Amino acid sequence: MKTAPLGFLRVGAACPPLRVADPDYNVGEIAALARRAADEGVQVLVFPELSITGYTCGDLFFSFETLVGRAEAALARLLDETAENPALIAVGLPVRHDSQLFNTAAVMQSGRLLGLVPKTFIPGYKEFYEERWFSSARGVVSAEATLAGQRAPFTPEVLFALGGERDVTVAVEVCEDLWVPLPPSSHHAVAGATVLLNLSASNDVVTKADYRRSLVVNQSARTLGAYVYASCGVHESTTDVVFGGHLLVAENGSLLAEGERFARGPQLLVADVDVERLAVERARQTSFADSVGLLPRAYREVALAPMPAGRRADLRRRVDPHPFVPSDPHRRDDRCLEIFQIQTAGLAKRLEHTKISRVVLGLSGGLDSTLALLVAVRTFEMLGLPKTGIQTVTMPGFGTTDRTLGHARELASALEVSLQEIDIRAACRQHIEDIGLPADDLASTTFQNLQARERTQILMDIANKDGGLVVGTGDLSELALGWCTFAGDHISMYNVNGGVPKTLVRFLVRWVAEHHVNERARDVLLGILDTPVSPELIPPDAQGLITQKTEELVGPYELHDFFLFHFLRFGVSPAKLVFLAAQAFAGKYEPAVVRAWLRVFLQRFFQHQFKRSVLPDGPKVGSVCLSPRGDWRMPSDASMAAWIAELDALEPARPARAPSRSRPAAPVRTKKTAPRAASRRRR
Repeated sequence: MKTAPLGFLRVGAACPPLRVADPDYNVGEIAALARRAADEGVQVLVFPELSITGYTCGDLFFSFETLVGRAEAALARLLDETAENPALIAVGLPVRHDSQLFNTAAVMQSGRLLGLVPKTFIPGYKEFYEERWFSSARGVVSAEATLAGQRAPFTPEVLFALGGERDVTVAVEVCEDLWVPLPPSSHHAVAGATVLLNLSASNDVVTKADYRRSLVVNQSARTLGAYVYASCGVHESTTDVVFGGHLLVAENGSLLAEGERFARGPQLLVADVDVERLAVERARQTSFADSVGLLPRAYREVALAPMPAGRRADLRRRVDPHPFVPSDPHRRDDRCLEIFQIQTAGLAKRLEHTKISRVVLGLSGGLDSTLALLVAVRTFEMLGLPKTGIQTVTMPGFGTTDRTLGHARELASALEVSLQEIDIRAACRQHIEDIGLPADDLASTTFQNLQARERTQILMDIANKDGGLVVGTGDLSELALGWCTFAGDHISMYNVNGGVPKTLVRFLVRWVAEHHVNERARDVLLGILDTPVSPELIPPDAQGLITQKTEELVGPYELHDFFLFHFLRFGVSPAKLVFLAAQAFAGKYEPAVVRAWLRVFLQRFFQHQFKRSVLPDGPKVGSVCLSPRGDWRMPSDASMAAWIAELDALEPARPARAPSRSRPAAPVRTKKTAPRAASRRRR
C-alpha cells in the first residue's frame, strides 16, 4: 500500500513531559508518545528541540560525559525501541562533532539513524544564550558523523525522500531557523522537500503565540509546503521563562491543526497533509522552480523506507463542503465585501474607459441577475452617476412565474432604477413558426434556447439604441456546467458575475441585504433568496409554480462547486474527489449519489468547454477562474475518457440480475438521490 494514498501523508507533532537534564526519563516519554503516534497511523513525527535532554539545561551542556554522553546512549535506546516503527521520527539532542557542540535534530526510521541536522541560526539575544553553548551549522567541517553506533550525514542540506513517491520528501530545521529573514526551510522546499519539520523551544510571552502561528502558516505558504512544528512544554525549567508546548501543522498558508498550550500531560497533534496538492501547486507556480538556481549548496538525499498508510477511512483534516464560502461569519463578511469591491471596480473601469454612463441588464427575478444589478447600483454610486442610467429589462416568457416577475418589478422599484417590461412570447411564437418547430413542443432544447437568445437580442439592441453597455449575469458555476445558452445568456458586453460561483452568489446577495440596502429592498432580496433556482424556460404547473428546477436537472450546486474548486484548483482526480466529498458531506449525500453527480459534472465540463473559449470580459474574483485569457486553457475537443474510466472503476460491482418489468423506477429528483441522464438543455 502506498505511503501517501490519494496524496495524504499523516504527520504528528509531539510534546512529551520531561525532566530537565534526565535523558533516560525523557527517552522513555518520547518512546511512549512514538508508540501512541504509531497506533494513530502517524508516518512522520517531530518532537521539540533538545527533547532528549531538555532545552533549559544551561551550562550543564558542558557536561560532555555525563549529559551529552548520556543523551547519545539514550538515543541508542530510542533507536532500539522504535526499530519496529516505520515512521520517520525527529528528536533533538546536543551532539559533539568537529570539536564543537551542536544543537541537533536526529532523524530516524525503523531503528536506523538517517541523518543529523545541526541548527544553523543560534540566538544570543534577549532571554536566549545558545551562542554560549552551541556552534552554528555553518561551522561544520565533516559532513558525516558517528552517533549511537551509526554513521549518518551531518548537515542541514539533507532531504529524506521516498523513492517510489517523490512527493514524500522531508527536511528539517531547528527553532530559530524559522525566525530569520532567509529560513533554511525555504531552501529545503526549493530543493524538493514537501514536508518541513521544525524542532523548537519557543518560550511564551503575551501575544508571542499569535506571531509564532503566523510565522508557521506564512512559511508554509511561501514554501508551498507542509510545515510541522513542535515546541517544548511546561516541564522545561521555569527559572526565568515558561514554555507552552505549542504544536502546529500548516499547509500552503492554511492552519490544519493546533494543539493545546500549557498542557501538563503528553500532547500529540495529528493531521493529514496533502503532498499531491503541494506538488500540483509547485508545478503550476512557475516562479517556484525559478528559485532552484538560488540554492547555496547541493543537497544530499537519504532514501526512506516505505511508511505504509494502512487502511483508514478517517481523514485528519477538515474538508470544507463549501470551499468558496468561509464558514466563519466575520471572515465571510470580509470576503463578501472584497468580492463586491472587485466586481464594482471592474465595471467602473469598463464604464470609465468606454465613456459610457448607461448599462442594460436583464432582470429575471433570480439570484444571478439580482447580484449583477446590486453591483451596477453600487458602481453608479461610486462614480457619481444617476441611477436612471441603469436600464433593467424584464422579459417574461413561457416559463416565467408571477413570483419571479413580481420580484423583478419590486426590486427595480426598491433600488430606484429604470425597468422596461417586454413580453417575448409573441416574438418567440413567430420564430417557432419561422423555423418550423412543432407548436406543441414545450420542452426541447430548441424551445428553451430560442427564448434565451431572444432575450439577449433585445438587450443588445436596446444597448445599441441607447448607447449602453450590456452587463452579463451568468455565474462561474453555470459556466463550468455549460448551463447557459450559447449566443444567449452566455454573451454580454461585460460580465460582473463570471468569477463568482453559485454558492457564493447566494451569500453575496444575503450580505448586501443585511448591510447595504433599505428595508424594502431587503425584503425583496430575502424573497429572491427563498426562490428555487430556475431558468424558467418551461411553462409552470397548473398552480403557476416553477416546474424547471435547476438543481434537479444538473445536480446540487454545493456539490458541483465542491467538484469545481478541487478539480480546477488542485487537479484532483475523480477517485480523490469522491473521497473528499465523502468526508465533506458525510451523512448528507450517499457515495453513489456523489459519484453520479460527479459524472454529470465531468461530462458537462468537458462537453461545454467551447462556450468558455469565447467568454466576454469580466473580473476574476477568486483562485478559480474559467476565463480563456486567464487561469483556464483547455481544448474544446479534449477527451473525458480517462476521467470517466477512473470514475467507472470506483463503482461497486453489482450482481447480475434479470430485468423485471414490474419493478418501479428509483426516485431521481431529490438532492440526495442519483440523477437521470444529464439534460441537453441550453446547448
